[in-house]
Order: sequence, then structure tokens, then C-alpha cells
Amino acid sequence: MHGHLDRCDPRGGREQVSHAVLSINDVQVGQKLPSRTTHIDRASLVAYTGASLDRNRLHWDERFARSVGLPDVIAHGMFTMGTAINVVSDWVGDSGRVVEYGARFTKPVVVPYEGGADVEASGVVTAVDAQTRRATVELKVTCGTDKVLGRAVAVVVLD
Repeated sequence: MHGHLDRCDPRGGREQVSHAVLSINDVQVGQKLPSRTTHIDRASLVAYTGASLDRNRLHWDERFARSVGLPDVIAHGMFTMGTAINVVSDWVGDSGRVVEYGARFTKPVVVPYEGGADVEASGVVTAVDAQTRRATVELKVTCGTDKVLGRAVAVVVLD
């Protein structure tokens, strides 16, 4: 079975890209997923604000963010979670195979105007259930030395 991903074609329009979905036979406890670094800048925050309709000033107004004790504007928590889960959906081959996902926000991702921020996500398979064809992945998500998501766990359905 294959997953499908619609991707914008640079010439306009869309192309459909096909990825093989992982088989239960290809997954084992302890298996590490390829890590991924995502750069977040102010333009990313503006785009996410428009898509999510979360216009909280913490995400775009430096003076306001500092007035409430933050060092600078911060990324949206759900944006951070969405960035992190890409490690799992890329690995499994189809984002629709992610059937459960949850995390705790442990520290904000601070996004300075100059330079932005890099979020690093990696994962390891912690359980495989051959009967239900499900695998559990624990994610490690950091920005610099700060752990920004805790108890980040996803469950995927495999072929």
C-alpha cells in the first residue's frame, strides 16, 4: 500500500508524490527514526498565525512578549507539535497513518528576529503490536539545549 502526498509544483498546480508505507516486518523496538531539524523564523510564525487564526501577541509582538516575562516572541505550541510529528509521518510514509499523537509543552520555542530558531526532532520505536499492526514512537524535541516537548508520543498503523 502507498501513501500519497500532494506537493506544490513550482510551475503552479500540484503533483502527487507516492511513498511506500512501512510494513510491520520492517519495524522493531529500539529502532531510531531519522532526525529532522526545522528552522523557524518570523515569516513561519506569521504564516502559521494566518492558518491557525491564533493571533496571540506572544507570537509576533516583541514588546508584549517581553512585558510578560518572555525573552522574545515564541512559536505557537501547536506549530511546534506539527513540526515535530513530521519525523514520524515521513518515516512511516503517510501522515494518515499517525492515529494518535500527544505531547506536553515543557519550554517555549523562542524565535528571535535575527536568526530565528531551530527545532530538532528525533524518535525511537518503543512498542510494536503485531496483532493491531501499530507501533508507538517516543519523540525527543529540542530547541538548542532546551527540551520543548515532553511525553511526546505517537502511534502509527503499519502495513
